[in-house]
Amino acid sequence: MDITKDIKYVGVNDYKTDLFEGQYRIPRGMAYNSYVIIDEKIAVTDTVEADFTREWLSNVASALDGRKPDYLVIHHMEPDHSAGIAEFLRAYPDATVVANAKAFAMIDNFFGVGLCKNKLTVENGGTLPLGRHTLNFIFAPMVHWPEVTVTYDDADKVLFSADAFGKFGATDADEPWTDEAGRYYFGIVGKYGAQVQALLKKVSALDIKIICPLHGPVLSGDISRYTSLYDVWSSYSADTDGVCIAYTSVYGNTEKAALSLAEALRARGCGSVTVYDLARCDMSSAVAGAFRNKKLVLASTTYNGDVFPFMREFICCLSERGYKNRTVGIIENGSWMPLAAKVMRGMLEGCKNLSLTETTVTLLSSLTDKNKEDIEKLASELCG
Repeated sequence: MDITKDIKYVGVNDYKTDLFEGQYRIPRGMAYNSYVIIDEKIAVTDTVEADFTREWLSNVASALDGRKPDYLVIHHMEPDHSAGIAEFLRAYPDATVVANAKAFAMIDNFFGVGLCKNKLTVENGGTLPLGRHTLNFIFAPMVHWPEVTVTYDDADKVLFSADAFGKFGATDADEPWTDEAGRYYFGIVGKYGAQVQALLKKVSALDIKIICPLHGPVLSGDISRYTSLYDVWSSYSADTDGVCIAYTSVYGNTEKAALSLAEALRARGCGSVTVYDLARCDMSSAVAGAFRNKKLVLASTTYNGDVFPFMREFICCLSERGYKNRTVGIIENGSWMPLAAKVMRGMLEGCKNLSLTETTVTLLSSLTDKNKEDIEKLASELCG
C-alpha cells in the first residue's frame, strides 16, 4: 500500500491473537505497522511481532523491488514492534540500525550484545537525510516506554508516531476510529497523560498531513480531529457528555438498581448513558467509558467486608491511570452490613479533583421504594 509516492506500508495484520499484551481483547485483530521510505537512501521503520516476521520481510522485499535498505529506524522497543530486528539484520547485514541510546540498551537486553554491527545513535532534535526526505527525530519518553521516539518526514509531512494515535483492530477493521483508539489509549497510554501533552506540544508546530502509527490505520485528512482528541484525553477531560455506570451484582438486585438509574437518566435526557456489567464486559471498554464520560456511577455489592472483586479491579485500573476531574455517584448493597460505599470512597481517595454526589443509594438486599426515590434523587443530581 502506498502512503505517498515514496512511502510504502509493509506492516501485517494479526487475526490469530485473542488478547493483546495478554489482557486486551482484540476481536477485530491487530495491526503491526511498518513503513519503507524510498529515496536515495532507503529507511525501513520498525519491525513486527515475532510470529509475523516472515510475512513482514516478504512485504519489505516487495517494496524494495531489488534494492537494499540503508537504515532500520527503531521508534519503540516493545516486542510487537522490535521482534524482527535480528531477522532483518540477517537478511540485510549491511543496514545501519538507527535508534536512541535507551533503545540500543534495550536491543542488547532483548537480543544480546553485539547484534547491531552498524549503529547510528540519534539525539533529540537530530536529523537523518535520505535525499529528498529528511527524518527529524523527536524524543517522546514514556509515551509509553522511556525510549520512544517519533519521526517527522519534512518532505511528505508525515509523522511516524510510534504507539501514539494507535488503535486496536486490523487495518481493514470496519469500525469508528474513536472507540477502539480510545480503548487503546486509556488502556495502554492513559497513565502518561503529562508525557502525551509534552509530545503534543513538541509536534504542534509541525505541518502534519499524515500520521503513520505503529497500530491501526494510517490517518490523513483532518489531522486536528485526532490531535484534538488526544489533547482532551491526555488532559483527563471528557470527550463525551454523559454518564458511565459500572456495576457488579451477585443475585441481580444491584443490577436492577444500576439499570433503574440508567432509565432515570435517559428519561431526563442526561446525555449518553452507558452501562457496564464488570463481571462480563471487556474491562478495558469499561475503563475507557469511565474516562470518556464526564460522570461515573459505581454500583457494587459488599463482598467479604469489601467490594466485589471485579469492582476492585475496575477502580484499581482507574486510579492506576490517574483518573480525575469527574463527578462520581455510588450505589452500594449489603444484606447486613453495607460497606461497599465506604470502601469505594477510600479507593478513590488518591484520585484528584473528584466530586462525589451528595446522594448515595444503599440497598439492604433488594430494591425498595425508598431506594427508588434515592435513585431518582441521584439521577437529578447527576443531570444537574
